Amino acid sequence: MADAPIIPMGDSPAGEPASAGTPPTSPPSASDAKRMPRLWQRGGGLSSIWNAIADNLEQFLSHAGFDRAPWLAVIFACGILTWFGLDAPWAWASVIGLSLIIAGIALAAWRDNDRRDHLRTAVIACALVFAAGVSVVWFRSELVGAAAIERPSVERVQGYILSREDQPSQQRIRLVLAVRDATSAQSRKIRVNVPLEEVEQAKLRHGSGDWASVLVEGAIVKMRVRLMPPASPMLPGSYDFARAAWFKGLSGTGSVMGPIEVVKAGEGDGLVARAQRWLSSHVRDNVGGSAGTIAAAFASGDRGAISESDSDAMRDAGLTHLLAISGLHVSAVIAGAYLLAIKLLALSPGLALRVRLPVIAAGVGAIAGISYTLLTGAQVPTVRACAAAMLVLFALATGREALSLRMVAMAAVFVLFLWPESVVGPSFQMSFAAVLAIVALHSSEPVKAFMAPREESYLARIGRGVAMLFVTGLVIEIALMPIVLFHFHRAGLYGALANVFAIPLVTFVSMPLIALGLLFDWIGLGAPFWWLTEKSLNLLLAIAHFTSAQPGAVKLMPQMSGLAIALFVIGGLWLALWSGRARLFGFVPAAIATFLLLATPIPDVLIGRDGRHVGITITDEHGDRRLLSLRDSRSSYSRDNLLELSSVTSEPIPLAQWEGARCSPEFCTIVLERGGRNWTLLLARNREMIEERALAAACEQADIVVADRFLPRSCSPRWLKADRRFLQQSGGLALDLANERITTVAASQGEHGWWRAGEG
Repeated sequence: MADAPIIPMGDSPAGEPASAGTPPTSPPSASDAKRMPRLWQRGGGLSSIWNAIADNLEQFLSHAGFDRAPWLAVIFACGILTWFGLDAPWAWASVIGLSLIIAGIALAAWRDNDRRDHLRTAVIACALVFAAGVSVVWFRSELVGAAAIERPSVERVQGYILSREDQPSQQRIRLVLAVRDATSAQSRKIRVNVPLEEVEQAKLRHGSGDWASVLVEGAIVKMRVRLMPPASPMLPGSYDFARAAWFKGLSGTGSVMGPIEVVKAGEGDGLVARAQRWLSSHVRDNVGGSAGTIAAAFASGDRGAISESDSDAMRDAGLTHLLAISGLHVSAVIAGAYLLAIKLLALSPGLALRVRLPVIAAGVGAIAGISYTLLTGAQVPTVRACAAAMLVLFALATGREALSLRMVAMAAVFVLFLWPESVVGPSFQMSFAAVLAIVALHSSEPVKAFMAPREESYLARIGRGVAMLFVTGLVIEIALMPIVLFHFHRAGLYGALANVFAIPLVTFVSMPLIALGLLFDWIGLGAPFWWLTEKSLNLLLAIAHFTSAQPGAVKLMPQMSGLAIALFVIGGLWLALWSGRARLFGFVPAAIATFLLLATPIPDVLIGRDGRHVGITITDEHGDRRLLSLRDSRSSYSRDNLLELSSVTSEPIPLAQWEGARCSPEFCTIVLERGGRNWTLLLARNREMIEERALAAACEQADIVVADRFLPRSCSPRWLKADRRFLQQSGGLALDLANERITTVAASQGEHGWWRAGEG
């Protein structure tokens, strides 16, 4: 009997179903079922495109050799930044919920799909880490945030001194007090400035021979204070002190009025603070002049005695980072302790053969680093640098690579978990950008080849080291410049060259000399080391003043857009965290961001949050940009904000002295030609009342009216009425007349706790 033909399952060629009598084939196994495409996968359209994308991503993730940990740290930081960028609690909760939903979908959809294991893990990890970032900063805000006082007030308070900061260069000390609110009976924190003469009077009234033992941590004092709510940004892009005060728990700031009564002197509290103040005073006593103030900053973190001229010179020369106790100083202390310990221990052959010396040396370095961090005030940048250094010591003790992107990522996550608000601050951004730039540069193949050991003379080896130091400084300056411009609107153009000389001077000369001076003071032989310290720091200040005085040393830029800084960050992270030629794609977003930065329009009119401070950018007869100011302000803060955000380096010109303006005792009028039309501005000079009908007629002829008081409804200009009522809701303004664009402070604040519309 001939074998019956085998009829395949499924439709016949004619489209008829297969015969019911056809013997069934064996069912597929579980492994075969996993390999069989699902019906929705066999369809066309969007599902096919999605499957192709998913398969390509899976293949990419499975073969890519990059380290995932740094990218997870970036995702965590992005979650924190998203919280700051979104406006309201419902948006924050929605983002967290959406992230969890995405993680759940990835887990459910690809649970039985081994072909997309890498993609599933990546999606779940990124979604959960992103949600964690949003949640951590939200929780931190609710935990430490303190509501600001309602309005300016004068109060008599009794408070417990939580901390004290000496600022002899400004003839004052700064106290943070815990006081009890008179109405709600709740505790709140305030910060007050106390003039040094009042400190001296408090010492005499208390009968203490040493004022430092009176107004210190732990003391209870009574005083009359003038308090203000923490100030919101004066202009779009200005420093947001209200946000910083929120995360510090400050509800008000101000100054002392009248005498201070010491109810109880501090007793036994603030041991570290007292040691810090003693160290600062001891260093200044041994190192005279400006050099002594810099030495005190290096030794104890006390920057209060540095003069404004020296501080400005260091800033414009790109050397301010040397004054902030952070990575450079902590690394120098720990490296010195580590090397000294391991060299001394190696002198004992028996100990070297029986004990792992790197472990002991790492312990000595850790003790030195933690002690130095506590002694210099344990500020967030110092703690961050100390945490990163501890990871490096752990790597050295265990024989791993000491400096890697993973170590940097772990330090970043540690800091962001404890202080998530630091991600929006320049200190965190600049320090980690610098470290990333250093690690990425020295891990690149060209640099490894350039610095590889070889048979060469001593001078050639030194020459390569100096060249690499210059390249490193240049790369750091390039990496930091977008951040500096975004936060400070100014950057020192010669910072790379200045740092080539300043960083080795501080690291290998000044700081070791300070340490030797303190050490030899125990036996009374520290004077030579203090003399050398003074000479080295005078040289540092000479470098700063010379660099900052050069023509074009400082570049001012208007407020950078959020898109531009985001593209700079994306490009920088891609260059730093990727490997091989693929990292070069990071130059694409950086180039686009550079174009956007250069194309950023300079505001035509800047209006402060109170309506009193107004700046107008004009071009003089020589073609130079100048700033007209409505009022001659005694506040350097207001003047500097107007100058920086208008990208003007010369002193402002009073509007009343400008030939194109017409001013009366009450108002000034000026006409600006922008965007092919004339704009008429009417600016109030004081709060003197004038006849309403005359005011209404003047407003009718103006495009823009600005006043620091409430204007009647009859005042109706053609484009904008920025009176006190409007500015209370909007905050400071930046006007681009050519594009008819208004930028407000309120647009970047949302419903975060530190922003209160209607204040002032």
